[in-house]
Amino acid sequence: MSLIELIILIVVAGLAGAIGQALAGNSRGGCLVSIALGFVGAVIGVWLARSLGLPEIFVITVGGTTFPIVWSIIGAALFVAILGFFSRR
Repeated sequence: MSLIELIILIVVAGLAGAIGQALAGNSRGGCLVSIALGFVGAVIGVWLARSLGLPEIFVITVGGTTFPIVWSIIGAALFVAILGFFSRR
């Protein structure tokens, strides 16, 4: 994987994480938090989709690495919602 491909994956993960944060109604953190949420959301979303037997809906392939956009957004939104539930005062 080249540096350009890594940057593209980071940007896509950041966008997916930001959309997931917006869907969950939480806007804490900045760009790095959105990137981390995008990658964590991808892991959670793919695990959830495979557990339920659902297909991968919209996948981007960059340099042989696939990144599930829809499941990343759903996973990030679920993760942010769960974190928000436990961190409320």
